[in-house]
Parts: sequence; structure tokens; C-alpha cells
Amino acid sequence: MTNERIITAPAVDSQNAKIRLDKWLAACTDLSRSRVSALIGQGAVFLDGAAVYDQDRKTAAGEVYSIAVPAPVDAVPQPQDIPLTVVYEDGDLLVIDKPAGMVVHPAAGNHDGTLVNALLAHCRDSLSGIGGVIRPGIVHRLDKDTSGLMVVAKNDAAHRALSAQFAVHSLERCYLALVWGRLNPARGVIETQIGRSAVNRKKMAVLQTGGKRAETHYRTVEVCANGAVSLVECSLKTGRTHQVRVHMTALGHPLIGDSTYGKAPKSARIESLHPAVEFPRQALHSYKMSFEHPSTGEIMRFEIPLPPDMRAVMDAIG
Repeated sequence: MTNERIITAPAVDSQNAKIRLDKWLAACTDLSRSRVSALIGQGAVFLDGAAVYDQDRKTAAGEVYSIAVPAPVDAVPQPQDIPLTVVYEDGDLLVIDKPAGMVVHPAAGNHDGTLVNALLAHCRDSLSGIGGVIRPGIVHRLDKDTSGLMVVAKNDAAHRALSAQFAVHSLERCYLALVWGRLNPARGVIETQIGRSAVNRKKMAVLQTGGKRAETHYRTVEVCANGAVSLVECSLKTGRTHQVRVHMTALGHPLIGDSTYGKAPKSARIESLHPAVEFPRQALHSYKMSFEHPSTGEIMRFEIPLPPDMRAVMDAIG
């Protein structure tokens, strides 16, 4: 971090032992509890030089915590000349092929180099304002390490129309995922409730009670390495956070490269599968999308090929 402010909290006394860490740090610093919680999540709170990530951690007498508060940054994203792969563009919207590794909009730890920064340079003043100054034009998101198609609104009317289609799931969104193993049956529907994991609040999970309904239709497109890996098409009928990743893991076939929701099975330790084991991101690509044009009513359909990194894995493992 650059020009960060270091706050060293007083040692925890016996009266304040065994209380939540965020509550203690908010009480003894000038930071709000929500701000402290966010900093814990970012690894900016330290005990004996080691970052503390546990949001539920309780204090102990004698502990001395320090907080590295990042320097304030401009709240308004700035245009940056970052190349974009534009699949389609008109006066109302544009469809882009987002590369893996690009964050969609500025947030803690990613204040520039985002899709929004690139869009501001590309579109200048032609982006909808419904998403606010941090998310101009952004109708929906893809995870940082997911590649593929996204639609962006260039005016408020287009934004409202596209958002309405996302809300009722009337548009088509299909993903290609590389998963471990061979699915049986090769095609099907998985419908569950998805919500925040009770064990790790940063993760989503299939829940027995609560959460929101999530429906994914899947079919096996190709089987590689004698069934060790499959290319699967996933069509979303709902739009829950991390839906494909959670559902494939629930089926027992986590995505290759997904360090959050799954890992390579023991059977993947053979040398021929190393390209898949070492894949640096979740192998997920938004390859097909269709929606009704907000002005003309025409059904717009887009499809792009598998990205080179996922294709390279399939070619390498056979």
C-alpha cells in the first residue's frame, strides 16, 4: 500500500477481552465498525505482524493490533486508455468480450485498471448514470477471473430496459466451464437455494433453508483425458452470485482452477493433467448471450469462441 496510515490500537485490557475484534477496534480508533470489518477482509489488520482475516475473531487480553489504512483515493473513476474487445456497439449499448483478470468496476483494492475505467475512455460521456459514478453503464457483472460477453448500457433508458430483462430472466446467458470429471447424467437441471455460506461469509453455498432460488441447465459438450475433465455448457435461468461455480461443485464437479469452491481431485495428479491442475483462474467463459434491444425490440444474439487459455488446456490434456 502507498502512503497508508498505520494505526496501532492500545493493548486489549481484561475488560475488553473476548469481544469481537471489529467492535474493539472501532471503539478504540477513529474508524467505524463497518470500515474495520472491510479492512479485516482486505488483510489490513495485523497481530504480531501477521494479517488477521477472521471476521468473527474474539480479542484476548494483552493483544496489540495494528491497522494499515489505505490512503484515500479519488471516488470518481477516471478514464483510462485500456484496450477493449468490442463485439457490438450502437447508440444504446455495447457488447464486449471481457478478458479474464479484469475487474468490472472500482472497489477496495482495485481503484483503477477496471472495465469502468476503460469504458469511460471509450464512450466518453455516453454511459448510463443509473449505476452511479462507480458503476456507469454496468447492467450486470462477471467475476474478475471469468471471461466473456457483457452488455453495457450507454443511456438510462437502455439501462432500465436491460435491467428489467435481467430481473425477469428473459434474456439468454450461457457459459462454458471446464470441470473435473465426467458428469452423469451428461445433461440435466440443478435447482437449489443459494446464499451466503454460514462457514465463510465470502463464499456462496447451496442452502437447505433460506437463500434464493437458483436454476442451472447444463449439458456436456466434450469429454477430455478419458473422462478426467469435461467441457460443460451452463445456461442460467436465474442470476445468483457464483451460480455456475456453486452448482458444479454441488454436483461433485468443481471448475478447474477454482480455488474458492473446489480443487483438483487426487486422480488429477498424473503428469498429463498438470496443465489443468495449474490453470490460474476458474475456467469459466460467458460465451453466448441474447436479449431484446431496448430501442428496436430486435432480438440480439451474440456468441464468441472459447478463449485461448481454456482451449490450450483442452488441447494439452487431450
